[in-house]
Amino acid sequence: MTSVLVYGLHAVRTLLAREPGRVRQLWLQQGRDDPRMAELRQLAVAAGVKSGARPLQELDRLTEAAVHQGVVAEVEPARALDEDELLGRVAAAGRGALLLVLDGVQDPHNLGACLRTADAVGATAVVVPRDRACGLTPVVRKVAAGAAETVPFVQVTNLARTLRQLQEQGVWIIGLAGEATQTLHATDLTGPLAVVMGAEGSGMRRLTREGCDFLVSLPMRGAVESLNVSVATGVVLYEALRQREHAAAVAKNQ
Repeated sequence: MTSVLVYGLHAVRTLLAREPGRVRQLWLQQGRDDPRMAELRQLAVAAGVKSGARPLQELDRLTEAAVHQGVVAEVEPARALDEDELLGRVAAAGRGALLLVLDGVQDPHNLGACLRTADAVGATAVVVPRDRACGLTPVVRKVAAGAAETVPFVQVTNLARTLRQLQEQGVWIIGLAGEATQTLHATDLTGPLAVVMGAEGSGMRRLTREGCDFLVSLPMRGAVESLNVSVATGVVLYEALRQREHAAAVAKNQ
């Protein structure tokens, strides 16, 4: 099986703590002996993972000069879920299902940041189209700081069809669009939900937009017309989390 490189302290630590069986080898920067490096060595020993010291220049070469923080791991790539597995997870989550759908996001830094936020709010899965969209590259894994190893990631062949399948399972599909008259904060986000975010610059494709149950916008009070897709994703997902936790607290006190 083809291996991938995962680098960065948080990303590698998450792997060693949660899925050590996927780590084939660990390389740490030669001459570094700080507490975080010591922790990684201990996790590697406990998991039976081979580790070794390498000069900084060699780590730079392996990662093509990316910011690796002195930590590089050779890893069996995480398996992306298929559509049937996605629908199974949605069914298991019930009313708590919360999906992030990214329609053609191509910047690995944006995808990594979106995965990190999805992990933070406990999203059920992140769904992307298989073509013309970024996948789980080493840069994505680094930016995601471990979230790429914990959030179910689904690449689908036909995004419009997947949205229809989700609707058939009772999931509401909302798309973020600057021209929408309904605002995010006036929208009920407490049920089974898929949040659709468009690509950088071009937004959602036509068929994706038509597949949404409704469109919402973010209130914009300043001079800028829109937010970066990863920033907007954070705003929407945390509003969904806020509403859900509030509804749960109300129900508990009744």
